[in-house]
Amino acid sequence: MKVANQAYVARFRRKAGGDEGMRRYVAALYDVLSNTIGSDKLVLRAGKLNALKMMRSPLLPERVLALQRLVFEDPTLDRLPQAGKYRDVIAEIEDGLADLVAQRSVEDKIGTKVNVKMAERHQEYLKDLKLEALREDGGPETPATQKRLEELEALDKRKLAASALQLLRPSALAQVVGQEPAIRSLLAKISSPYPQHVILYGPPGVGKTTVARLALEVAKRRDYTPFAEDAPFVEASGATLRWDPRETTNPLLGSVHDPIYQGTRREFAETGIPEPKLGLVTKAHGGVLFIDELGEMDATLQSKLLKVLEDKRFVFESSYFDAADPSVPAYIKKLFRDGAPADFVLIGATTRDPEEIDAAIRSRCAEVYFEPLSEPRIREIVVGAARRLGVKLGRTVPKMIASYTIEGRKAVQILADAFGHAIERAGKSKTISEADVVEVVQAGRMVQHTPVRARRGREVGKVFGLGVSHHVGSLIEIEAVAFPSAERHKGSIRFNETAGSMAKDSVFNASSVVRAVAGIDPLDYDLHVNIVGGGDIDGPSAGLGIFLALYSALTKTPVPQDVALTGELSIAGKVRAVGGVIEKVYAARQAGMRLVLIPKENEREIRAGTTGIEIVPVQNVDEALAALLSVRKHRTKR
Repeated sequence: MKVANQAYVARFRRKAGGDEGMRRYVAALYDVLSNTIGSDKLVLRAGKLNALKMMRSPLLPERVLALQRLVFEDPTLDRLPQAGKYRDVIAEIEDGLADLVAQRSVEDKIGTKVNVKMAERHQEYLKDLKLEALREDGGPETPATQKRLEELEALDKRKLAASALQLLRPSALAQVVGQEPAIRSLLAKISSPYPQHVILYGPPGVGKTTVARLALEVAKRRDYTPFAEDAPFVEASGATLRWDPRETTNPLLGSVHDPIYQGTRREFAETGIPEPKLGLVTKAHGGVLFIDELGEMDATLQSKLLKVLEDKRFVFESSYFDAADPSVPAYIKKLFRDGAPADFVLIGATTRDPEEIDAAIRSRCAEVYFEPLSEPRIREIVVGAARRLGVKLGRTVPKMIASYTIEGRKAVQILADAFGHAIERAGKSKTISEADVVEVVQAGRMVQHTPVRARRGREVGKVFGLGVSHHVGSLIEIEAVAFPSAERHKGSIRFNETAGSMAKDSVFNASSVVRAVAGIDPLDYDLHVNIVGGGDIDGPSAGLGIFLALYSALTKTPVPQDVALTGELSIAGKVRAVGGVIEKVYAARQAGMRLVLIPKENEREIRAGTTGIEIVPVQNVDEALAALLSVRKHRTKR
């Protein structure tokens, strides 16, 4: 090929002898190319493409071929153009050169923008270096920020004396009143080599939170438990814990702050690294996670908590996490790979009934029931709190306070408020009088928690039933009247609609049983059954009370007013078991009742230590009538 080119050049010299116009045009194209890419780069490119010698050749065909290689960057071009085809070759070179010039122009514009961006980044970098230097020299403080820091430090030094409620709170399990069985049960489950998750049931203000916290302290002092000395007690409220479907925040379990939508720390945001945020389940690792009002938690959040209880860790997920990214810190890689540890004991507290708690949660937890506080227990709490407060009490102060609340926490609060009134009245007073309690009661517009009280004597058509709501028992006044109907067998029955549909069904059941027991047809009477106060007693446990009220009204039989009763009534006259018997007995005792009728099936629930009231288990309405109306002393005292 080289020999053929040389022969071609020789023939060209003999025949053409050169074309000055074309030579000048080719030279101009070389100038355009040199101005476009630069003379230095032109020489370098010619060297790489083996075109340097031809570019400097005096022969026009070789210069044109060199120009072709330089424009198209193709070293394989080796055919010298014919003398009559210069224009076609030059046209191709012009097109290629035009593309090159256009490309170079675009690159120049982009390069200008890149330079601007680089300058901005450089300024930011210099700013970061200055801030870093400031931190090394003493931080980015100004006189204004330093002054605010001094103000915060001054506020930290300003302390008030401990609040009365903190002082009066039990500091040992022995100071908790009325919950000895619950405390023993909780310690058996927590202070063990294999502690269990626990749910605490009971009315508010009876010490569930305090006992849980103190139980952990006892467990930490025992060598055979897995709790370390620094085992945490992390407290949360189920009423405030909510599940976010977007998973942007989850204080209970943990969440991931994605760099685009939420932003992370600056060093993570600039590189697009998601930042995990640890939740309460990890903060409670190795200790106790106490969730008050467990029954108020979102159902979805409860399900997610179950997963954590099973796995003993919480796994983070993010579509922005790249395990292969070398800029991701090791601890973030570990959290995404292994999850955050969450091996803790769950103690949940609730005032709801067990049936209202998620079944899956209950199946994984032991259950402990806290007792309602009776009036003597409230008085004991008040006396103990006054001893810790270092004050004396008027003779009837404990009884007065106990008449306004059945919550230990509320009783202590009334005592603390009364202490404040005593100081206001007499300076540094060491005695809380009845007048101080009256001041608190009037200022807070309090009413006695048990307005209905037992009394001696008998009445026709009036009995006291028993109800329970959120582990708090209460008395239900049931009254009935009967008038002969205007027409035979055309009588009617009226009842409070607000009392609930099941209670209304109890009225019809009771009327059927009355007809069977007393031989009186209720259809011959206009009957009116009333629940005093119109409260919602929706449930079957008022059946026995409604029966006795109707029986008394129809037969004109007086009923003693110091007896309370509970039980579901079947149309066969059987008294069936009901729930909340313990709480109902406490309510009856609080109201001063001397006798309570309960279903025989509930007898085993009554503890042997229950004192101050007589309890008679009955199986049917005949036994209930006999216990209620007979003068014989056949009641069982417990």
